[in-house]
Amino acid sequence: MTTPTVAAAAAANPAAAFYAGLVARSLGRALRLSQSVAPGASTRLALRLFFTPMPLKLAARRRPVPPGWQVEHWPFEQGTMAVYRRVPEGEGERPTVLLVHGWAGDAQQMRALADALHAAGLDPVMLDFPAHGRSAGWRATLPQFTRALWAASARLGPLHGVVAHSLGAVAAAHAAASGLPVQRLALLAPSPPPALFLQWFARSLSLGDSLPQRMGLAIERVEGVPLQRFDPGWLGPRVAQPTLVVHDENDRVSPLAVGQRLAQAVRGATLVVTRTLGHRRVLADAAVLKAVTAHLQADGRPNGSGM
Repeated sequence: MTTPTVAAAAAANPAAAFYAGLVARSLGRALRLSQSVAPGASTRLALRLFFTPMPLKLAARRRPVPPGWQVEHWPFEQGTMAVYRRVPEGEGERPTVLLVHGWAGDAQQMRALADALHAAGLDPVMLDFPAHGRSAGWRATLPQFTRALWAASARLGPLHGVVAHSLGAVAAAHAAASGLPVQRLALLAPSPPPALFLQWFARSLSLGDSLPQRMGLAIERVEGVPLQRFDPGWLGPRVAQPTLVVHDENDRVSPLAVGQRLAQAVRGATLVVTRTLGHRRVLADAAVLKAVTAHLQADGRPNGSGM
């Protein structure tokens, strides 16, 4: 199979799947009408849509808490974020591993990985990012994802590992590059850098080429973080932790070339390429669970009875 490139994926526009619903299409029409007469207003409206996870989190909120898990709500910025932890069973202290989902996902997508890590003698903690799952809010940003990781670390203490999917993987890499106290990283199907995704967003709604640049400048002005600092070229030299990157060659949301570029940028990173799993099935695949567990145990941590 020919290795996909970022350019090829851009032509296919992976972002289109996020904005195929009736509400998004209707807002897209309004944006197209407003761009010529009120570009400032169209940029603000585009940002509101871009920062709103699609589909909405209502289904995730209705999903029951799995047996053996409990949900805590921690203060975060103007609201709270939901955290899933194992029900205490009188066990000794275990190394803590934080698991985080991607855009429009939720913590329970990480449950298969979390259960495998618990069976291996680790203490998995699953986080709902702001505006996702059971966490408060309806809009979120990538820099806010990063701040949520720092807030969780401040609550949990230094982390043995972070396992992160999709946009959460980009946030985790940025946090680690900025000094997050974590020993090991497992980045699953990392998302493209935000500058590229902004282009896909605008293209999926037929909004033209100038809007992504205006949106990017507005994000940097409000968040105070250059978007370039989420690019593999900036992240790679600054991520010092042992890093595992897992990416599927048939991923239609984030092309394999994105994971390859990140793995090449991080010194000593290991790249595992899967087949036929796409963007989300990597989170429950038995071989992926084994690889992530082995990576997090590479320093000789105890193995549990279930692995």
